[in-house]
Amino acid sequence: MAKRKTDPQAEEAKQSIGPKDFRIGFYVHDVSRLRRTLFDSYMKPLGITRSQWWVLAQLSRSLSHNGADGMLQTDLAAVLEVGKVTVGGLIDRLEAGGFVERRPSPTDRRAKRVVITERGYEVLEQMSSVGRTLNLSILKGIPKDEVRIAENVLARMKKNIREKLDKDSMAEGGDDES
Repeated sequence: MAKRKTDPQAEEAKQSIGPKDFRIGFYVHDVSRLRRTLFDSYMKPLGITRSQWWVLAQLSRSLSHNGADGMLQTDLAAVLEVGKVTVGGLIDRLEAGGFVERRPSPTDRRAKRVVITERGYEVLEQMSSVGRTLNLSILKGIPKDEVRIAENVLARMKKNIREKLDKDSMAEGGDDES
């Protein structure tokens, strides 16, 4: 078997990188995963998933510039940073559950706006209440100033990641559509 050449820079990096170099990533991942698991267990009795809640939450924040309720499916996919097919499946399930409905757009007769139904608003209020309770449990014993610092650090990390993704995407010459 032929001996593989080693890259001196890679060897140096291997020697200098230790478990602590990845700790923030592990914590972010683990906290996110555990929070999702906890949230899902509390949402199950309401008959809705976290992904569906995310769609409802975004729809509840939207009021278009022309005063129309809801959002176009393509706009919703862009805001949630998921593909149109993915958001379409979520909307289908929400519609089947009576949480949302598709209505004709007042400005484009070919398009449909996704709007929250009365049942959707009822469940959204229940979910918001559960979310507030869970957040209190998750943040128990952590001073508010430390929570704000963590929020600021995570927001900056998110911004840095997005900038890196955008830069890498531009370097690859792509503007891939999901």
